[in-house]
Formats: sequence, C-alpha cells, structure tokens
Amino acid sequence: MERKDQTITFLVNNKPDVLARIAGVFSARSFNIESISANITMNPEITKIIIVTRGDTATVTKIKNQTKKLVDILEVSHLKEKSSLQREMILVKVKLTNENRGKVMEIIKDYNCRLITLEANHCVLEATGNKNEVKNILKRLERLGIEDLSRSGILAL
Repeated sequence: MERKDQTITFLVNNKPDVLARIAGVFSARSFNIESISANITMNPEITKIIIVTRGDTATVTKIKNQTKKLVDILEVSHLKEKSSLQREMILVKVKLTNENRGKVMEIIKDYNCRLITLEANHCVLEATGNKNEVKNILKRLERLGIEDLSRSGILAL
C-alpha cells in the first residue's frame, strides 16, 4: 500500500482538552502528525482541526475509528487531495546580498509572494499555495539563504 500524505479534518466541541486527546490517539498508534491547524468555525462552539499524517488508507481508517470514540468529536472526514482545496501559508526571512537580491525579487514576482519587510540585509516574505507551490518556493529560496521560516500547516475545505 502506498504511504502518502493524508489529510483528516475533525469538527469538535470547542473545549480545552479535545486537541490533546486527538493527539494522544496519534501518539498511541505511532502515527506522526506532519501538519496541524485548528481554529473555531463560524460557530464559536465548534472547532475545526486539520491534521496531515503519512500513511495509507488503512492508517486513515484506524485514526477515524479511534477518534470517533472520543467525547466531543462531532465529525471526522478524510479529505482527498483531488477533491478538496488545500493551501498553506509560509513566512520566510531571506538573507539579502548584492548577488541574490535580484533572484529573491524574481521569486517573489513568480509566485505572487507578498513582501512583508525589506531591510538592507534581509527581507521577510509571505506566500500561500498548495503543497507543491510552497515546496517549489522553499526549494528556490533555500539556495539563496533562508534565515528563518514559519509554516501555517495545511488549511483545507
């Protein structure tokens, strides 16, 4: 069976320990969490948690079956990459030199990144995209000198 990124969404009651209990299921079964995001929905009493893990469909089935048993879990869904919209946001601090400045600006233009700050020796840019777009941006910037990085985790509908 093919192991690949699997995106699972949880609609849960907005209570303090629900996320910890879900993470406990992952930990107990030795499933790694590759990405996680959580926030309230249009209803402030319900939180949507999106977790990306690596595995096959059997892995997803095990996670769904175990987490559905937890109190305060309202719904568990497996999002297929082809039938869902998945995006991630990154903030990247890049070292600027006379040699790489033009290439960094070219990447910002190519991927419609947003320039947040521009200083003499570095800049911070914001980019949003699907997994491959973010991967390509980081691959190109890595060669030029990434100083710091922060990722949002996958957001999905």
